[in-house]
Amino acid sequence: MRAPTPLKVQIEEANRQIRILISQLDAAVNRIKQRDAAIFRQVVNSLGQRDAQHAIVYANELSEVRRMGKMVTQAELALEQISLRLGTMTDLGEIATTLAPAVSVIRNMKSTLEGVLPEADREIGEISGLLSSVLIDAGTSSGISLNFDAANEEAQKVLNEASEVAEERMKESFPAIPLTLRTQQDAEELST
Repeated sequence: MRAPTPLKVQIEEANRQIRILISQLDAAVNRIKQRDAAIFRQVVNSLGQRDAQHAIVYANELSEVRRMGKMVTQAELALEQISLRLGTMTDLGEIATTLAPAVSVIRNMKSTLEGVLPEADREIGEISGLLSSVLIDAGTSSGISLNFDAANEEAQKVLNEASEVAEERMKESFPAIPLTLRTQQDAEELST
């Protein structure tokens, strides 16, 4: 039987996998930005041609692309926070209080991203499994009991913070949908 892998090595491996996933998410965000720009041009062109029906169709698609962009950006930011926390842990007590919320965030992220970015699903599952294993090993070797209610509260804080930053980045990165179209779109939604 093989000797168990030291916790430090497991944490470093998890952090390496998280950094790889962050790179993949960053590439996905860039693809989404390109798609956003292309669809936005179609909205503007349709409005320029006074083709409100096509402009609305494109604007709806643009809205969906931006929703996906926000979800991917949120996941990327949450993973960056987890990676930073993993890099600064020094003792077993810290491992338990840091990893419990991290595992919760990653599990939440997995369910959110599986429909948007299926290629990230396997990596997220591996990271979640590795961090769960480290958490169990840390609890077993130190006798620390885990407070999952506190961990879930901390996880929610991480997700909320990532959501706020993602919202800001989206506002900075993506142009606003033309006001004339938004007003017309809002009027149509009210009439249905």
